Amino acid sequence: MTDNITSVGGGSRPEAEVSALKGRTGAGAPAETRGKTTIADGVVAKIAGMATREVPGIYNLGAGMARAFGAMRERVPGAGGGGGAVTRGVKVEVGERQAAVDLDVVVEYGVSIVDVAGGVRTNVISAVERMTGLEVVEVNVAVDDVHLPDDEEEQTEPNEGRVR
Repeated sequence: MTDNITSVGGGSRPEAEVSALKGRTGAGAPAETRGKTTIADGVVAKIAGMATREVPGIYNLGAGMARAFGAMRERVPGAGGGGGAVTRGVKVEVGERQAAVDLDVVVEYGVSIVDVAGGVRTNVISAVERMTGLEVVEVNVAVDDVHLPDDEEEQTEPNEGRVR
């Protein structure tokens, strides 16, 4: 495990080292390092979910059943669909200095899945590390489905039957 330690001040004294998330205490320490910052799993999951959705070629997040239940939950008033949509399909493990992210995604038909997965990894790692100071050790991307252009039309048209 790699320590996330940065040096404070001009000297290279060992007592001048401080972690970005777990600071020194005492009157001699700078104000921004006094105390400990903890970041909840849900915070990292939301950041990762938003960063994933920003990548071109991503249609949605979540495996089939999770998307179906999430869609039903969003339609029911008071069922708590507010923040769940952002984290659907996102699982994270957050330690003191590191995080790991697992994503279930649906990609658009015609895009390079390898390129989209690489873009997702880059965007998620960048966003999580920039916003939290945690080191992202891995981003696993599971492509659960491909969204076809016809899928939207089928969902929006009423079922009229085969014969008119």
